[in-house]
Amino acid sequence: MAKVKPYKDSDLKKKEQVTKMFDNISSGYDSLNRVISFGIDIKWRKRVVTMIEQTNPESILDIATGTGDLAINLAQTNAKKIVGLDISQGMLDIGKKKVVEKKLDQTIEMVLGDSENLPFENNTFDAITVAFGVRNFEDLEKGLSEILRVLKPGGTFVILETSIPTKTPFKQGYNIYTKHIMPLIGKLFSKDKSAYKYLSDSASAFPYGEALNNILRKIGFIQVEDFPQTLGVATIYKSSKK
Repeated sequence: MAKVKPYKDSDLKKKEQVTKMFDNISSGYDSLNRVISFGIDIKWRKRVVTMIEQTNPESILDIATGTGDLAINLAQTNAKKIVGLDISQGMLDIGKKKVVEKKLDQTIEMVLGDSENLPFENNTFDAITVAFGVRNFEDLEKGLSEILRVLKPGGTFVILETSIPTKTPFKQGYNIYTKHIMPLIGKLFSKDKSAYKYLSDSASAFPYGEALNNILRKIGFIQVEDFPQTLGVATIYKSSKK
């Protein structure tokens, strides 16, 4: 009789691992994020909102919305409908509470869903955003193709994602912080001891700058631009659909 292997997180597909991880860290995610990013992520999200606001969208989809920070900020665009989608029910539960507290529940709908199999018709949204989520896609090109599918022609797609500084000594400082200090902070404050190591590792392995620009162009996005933020520790990518 064959032996049954003991359960390990490493036996799960990436999508299942990510879902479980974010469910586990959802309760402390917002506060820990502020600590780890020194609050600079708030400024980055505001820049994303400004880009979207300039296009006057009526409908917005925020993928990997997490606890809804960006979806809530996007309400200032005066869009009639904003959908925040995430694969983690734990993150969504907290996001829903925040939406209700801010009296935005008539504008923002929080939806459980998979970014690689979006539950929407073709050409549905005027604008789509993803903040710190594309690196968690199990199949990046499939996820981006789904985004292109549900984006309206002429619509705007904006990604906010971590990247790696290219200039010395910022590159070396970034590597020390993400590989050693950030996981340590995560261990001190999170019950999922491996979560922030994963976030660090995934950030360092993810394509950024022109590499991600080229993937977006390959999928079919046009007018692709990137805007490095804060010495290159994050990058905003803006593109459109023909």
